[in-house]
Amino acid sequence: MMYTPGEEIVSIVDEHNQELGELPRRLMREQRLIHRATYILVFNAAGEIFIQKRTRTKDVYPGYWDVAAGGVVQAGETYEQSAKRELQEELGIGPIPLNFLFDQYYEDQKNRVWGRIFSCVHEGPFTLQAEEVEEGRFMHPRTALAFSASETFTPDGIIVLEKILE
Repeated sequence: MMYTPGEEIVSIVDEHNQELGELPRRLMREQRLIHRATYILVFNAAGEIFIQKRTRTKDVYPGYWDVAAGGVVQAGETYEQSAKRELQEELGIGPIPLNFLFDQYYEDQKNRVWGRIFSCVHEGPFTLQAEEVEEGRFMHPRTALAFSASETFTPDGIIVLEKILE
């Protein structure tokens, strides 16, 4: 099956995270509509966070580093279902307990999103999805934040990282 993320049907929401309807992801991006996404912070037993480099073909923040696995919530999915699907797709992580951390709204010139942030513990190894993830590694969360001063990271992910470090 051909991987066509632009044709995935996603839920569109308002500023209060109330569902308005469903559209293909491509139109959501073109019209800069508010949508839902999951962010899953993957830690190992040592407390290090798994950061991943997004492929250059991603529709938003291509080639950026990210502190979270995750992605756009598809129409008909809950945040939890989306998080479990994304962990399996991106990192090859099967069923695993997820810890809810918080919800956040983020907006910039490219993206308007209601995110639900989760965490989990997994030591790896990971099976990286070639269409989504170029590479990844574990590092201490404060080291990852320092790394973001010299490398380009997803801005919404850095806000999540700063919040968990507070």
